[in-house]
Amino acid sequence: FSSMHVEFVSGRIFIEDLKSFLRTIGDLSKATGCIVQSMNADKIAGENHLKFAVAKALRAFEQERNAAKDVGIEIMRYASGKRQIEEAFSMGVHQGQNNVVFIVMGEACSVPPCLDMLGQMVVPADVITYLPSKRDEMIMQFGITADEIEVVGEQMIPELVIERVALVDVLK
Repeated sequence: FSSMHVEFVSGRIFIEDLKSFLRTIGDLSKATGCIVQSMNADKIAGENHLKFAVAKALRAFEQERNAAKDVGIEIMRYASGKRQIEEAFSMGVHQGQNNVVFIVMGEACSVPPCLDMLGQMVVPADVITYLPSKRDEMIMQFGITADEIEVVGEQMIPELVIERVALVDVLK
């Protein structure tokens, strides 16, 4: 995994049918040899959140302590701040209008064509950056309390999210 190239593609997408969307992503993954994981960008607290979740998931695989058999799902598990794989799916996309981020991983030569194809599926937009409009979604997804926010301040919500990602390994 250490030689893997990791890139993010983000934007807005309308998903008519979730099953066929996931099938399309699966086919793209097979065709390019890349790992492709889609996530609801409304629950992403910035690029550091994504990078940290990817790093934690890859480390878990390298140390053979991954909970999921699939790297994409393991990334989602860390990104969600939850230990249970079932709970990780709360980070997934849904039918209808989505702000989406695709995490693309693979050999340096196979990533660009994959990025191009994903780029054509979305209306490009920076939906990864943490914005106050994501606040309520973040508080619910990551169980951030009013007390925590009072102590550290609203601007620290992304750091509180990253802390939750870090704690995934600790929580039993």
